[in-house]
Amino acid sequence: MADRPLHFSTRAVSVGRPPAQPDAPLNTPVVLASTYGSFGELEYGRYANPTWTAFEDALGDLEGGRCIAFASGMAAVSAVLDLVPTGGTVVAARHSYTGTIGRLRELEERGLVRPVLVDVTDAAAMVEAARGAALVWLESPTNPALELADIATIVRGAHAVDALVAVDNTFATPLLQRPLEHGADLVVHAVTKGLAGHSDLLMGAVVTATEELAARVTGSRTLGGAVPSAFEAFLALRGLRTLPVRLERAQATAQRLVTRLQGHPGVRETRYPGFGAIVSVVLADAEAADALVHGVRLWRAATSLGGVESTLERRRRWAAEAPTIPEGLVRLSVGLEDPEDLWDDLEQALPSA
Repeated sequence: MADRPLHFSTRAVSVGRPPAQPDAPLNTPVVLASTYGSFGELEYGRYANPTWTAFEDALGDLEGGRCIAFASGMAAVSAVLDLVPTGGTVVAARHSYTGTIGRLRELEERGLVRPVLVDVTDAAAMVEAARGAALVWLESPTNPALELADIATIVRGAHAVDALVAVDNTFATPLLQRPLEHGADLVVHAVTKGLAGHSDLLMGAVVTATEELAARVTGSRTLGGAVPSAFEAFLALRGLRTLPVRLERAQATAQRLVTRLQGHPGVRETRYPGFGAIVSVVLADAEAADALVHGVRLWRAATSLGGVESTLERRRRWAAEAPTIPEGLVRLSVGLEDPEDLWDDLEQALPSA
């Protein structure tokens, strides 16, 4: 084993554990402490926590960088946007998560950033827009359009004009895509979703390959106070341990469903990037999409995703969703139920044509 690196599935299980010692716990315990004895490395609960550190070690190892955990995915997004100087330009994928776009708009209203939204599938347009920008924000696959970015090309172009590049890797996870290997400066996760995988916590994370950026992001967390709870970090690490098997199963089911959805007469368009557990279908209109959402019995109507249970949502029910997303688009998050049960439920609720 010393002659080759461990596989990702092994690392997801093994990294971030305490040293192997007689009678030592196999898992880092939940450390419930706000105050530590002085003159050590911890000092205070807003600076660090051993339970966070175990999670950060594991996710950082999988992404290939230094991980900083946050109280939520939006806290992680905000910490990255804090890197942009006042009045700086942020080039972002136009179909990024609505919370990210909303945060950019809120900062724009306060005169703090200038967002420029671009079709992320057009790498040349992204690179051109990056001229004079402080940050390029990519999401790949995008939520909910499931568009893919040419990360390496955009990173090269952005770096040529001295712009940082951040990639929201929530949908792909580090098991399917590692943006730091393509030169990205920062990776952002809504840990709430697939990484934790059980719809029972809120957490986010930023991973970066440079100590300078890690220090700045950590400083934003410390001063802003958006720290995760020790218990949620414990749960998130427990979820991360099973990510390889959960993702393998959910992805295989998603691919089976995609094959059937593509041939269904009531589905105008099926969007799937070829990997992962998220699928989007476009039906004739909002009425047909709503009928699907309300007609299923096993699938659960919910706005979050990435859990062991399968969920779906018509995204344009939210006023903040981009107007370029079709009214009839329904995003499916495929869970761990039997594929045939999931298909039977979808089929009985889909329109016949």
